[in-house]
Amino acid sequence: MDKVKRLTSENGVVIFSKSTCCLCYAVNILFQEIGVTPYVHEIDQDPEGREMEKALLRMGCNTPPVPAVFIGGTWVGSTNEVMSLHLSGNLNQLLKPYQGL
Repeated sequence: MDKVKRLTSENGVVIFSKSTCCLCYAVNILFQEIGVTPYVHEIDQDPEGREMEKALLRMGCNTPPVPAVFIGGTWVGSTNEVMSLHLSGNLNQLLKPYQGL
């Protein structure tokens, strides 16, 4: 849990991902098209990945827990929540401070 908290506090936009997850890739591309380069942490490439996955589940992330999107240190959600925010126009507002960084 400490590593998840540290990464989300040190980076404005974080996506916890798995390298084989197509939805994780789609969320990452969406953010890049909006002008934000998120910090993407591939938990399947991390030796502590299983523990991080458990920590994400304890924090309320869905099953499966990826993609888990954090903006400004706050858990926003997974693909469904991110896409809903995008379609409503609210995602751009959340990401505005991080555009062009």
